[in-house]
Amino acid sequence: MATYNSESGDINMVLTGESLITRGTSMFTEENYLKMVEIMRAGDVTFTNAEMIFHDYESPNNPHQLGTYMRSSPQNIKELQWMGINLVACSNNHAYDFGEGGILKNIENLDKLGLAHAGSGKNLADAREPGYIDTDAGRVALISLTDSGPAEGRAGEQRRDMQGRPGVSWLRSTAIYYVDQESLDALKKVSQGLGFEDQKKAREFTEDSSTEFHLFGQPMYSPVPTLKFVLSKDGNFSSTRIPNQYDMEQILDRVSDAKRMADWVIVTMHNHQSGATITDPGDHLVTFAKAAIDAGADVYTGHGPHRDRGIELYKGKPIFYALGDFFMQNDTVLRTPQDRYLMEGLGWDAVPADFYDTRSGTKYSEDHVNNDTKGMPSDFRQWESSMAQVKFKGKKLSEVTLLPLDLGFRRSRGTRGRPTLATGEVAKSVLDNMQQMSSKYGTKIKINGETASIDIN
Repeated sequence: MATYNSESGDINMVLTGESLITRGTSMFTEENYLKMVEIMRAGDVTFTNAEMIFHDYESPNNPHQLGTYMRSSPQNIKELQWMGINLVACSNNHAYDFGEGGILKNIENLDKLGLAHAGSGKNLADAREPGYIDTDAGRVALISLTDSGPAEGRAGEQRRDMQGRPGVSWLRSTAIYYVDQESLDALKKVSQGLGFEDQKKAREFTEDSSTEFHLFGQPMYSPVPTLKFVLSKDGNFSSTRIPNQYDMEQILDRVSDAKRMADWVIVTMHNHQSGATITDPGDHLVTFAKAAIDAGADVYTGHGPHRDRGIELYKGKPIFYALGDFFMQNDTVLRTPQDRYLMEGLGWDAVPADFYDTRSGTKYSEDHVNNDTKGMPSDFRQWESSMAQVKFKGKKLSEVTLLPLDLGFRRSRGTRGRPTLATGEVAKSVLDNMQQMSSKYGTKIKINGETASIDIN
């Protein structure tokens, strides 16, 4: 009988966070950079969230984007492949920056250059579909979704008599706010005074009660999230978020499908919302991540908040609630729509550097190094993150190694944003932070100099 390597149940996965990449990767020679690349190339599967559209401005921009219009040259797909990346997520809040045309052109370019992907498509079924890659360790499936971005970026369902709509795979959610009686009554009064209650009656919305109130009252199938207020039992204010069951059932169905179609399943979600603190994942994310493992996923990995979040072991499988930035080159995007220049108070004659300087409150030192004073670039946590090496042996989790990354905080715009293995104080900062965040889940992380490992026993 023939023996196949994939039957060993052994695999080496390398997981990174979000790649906002706009420049090349293959020309650099720093020792710690090349060591990182060597680790990535050694992975049977090496993953990142491709948080940009690979295209040449063939489509107009979506006017509802309030951040960076993330575009990268299609040639940078080859640069990611040079590093060893062979699987990418495409479902995130920047996927619709250039509308339906951008979605489709991005898919075309990824397919042309042979980079496996998941999370976007010509309709919802296509966006929900697993992406597959064959490796010597077995066939690997990727399920990619997001809960962040413009509502119109959600892919539309196909019908027998109607085309679907290009977009991404969304997991919608409902925010539930627990408030006291006075606040609940005030919300009802506001809704009545602004005519929202009449609109709800016209739509025959009947989910309100004496203790529950839905502002705007969208039904579950609406692309607009419902705001639900509930009378607090103790009079204290708090909140939670629950996943949309219609979306979750569809997505988990594809996880189950992938489990039967592949040897390994990775589920990844782009998520901006937080829990009680910025380092805590939203409750709906925790619910979904564990449901994905229950449905057959071997690994859940998140991204979105531009910072690391904790790690939990669930039924012997790792849940990375978020890995932070891998590439953070959102201030060297070649072009920005005029709408965004106007939002920063800049005129038609402003150049890209004017836009990025104004947005980030950039002050230059005597040696011309950036010193951003506001927004994401001013937060050092945006420039420190982790890369995870996950190994299974005999289909059981055998090893999780965390490698701290340094993306060049306070370096010049032309230098920063590219990852390299962190050393010294930056490495300590990353690993201490991950150790502290993971402890709440009972996860024990042992720091070994400038790497760390998880106690999986």
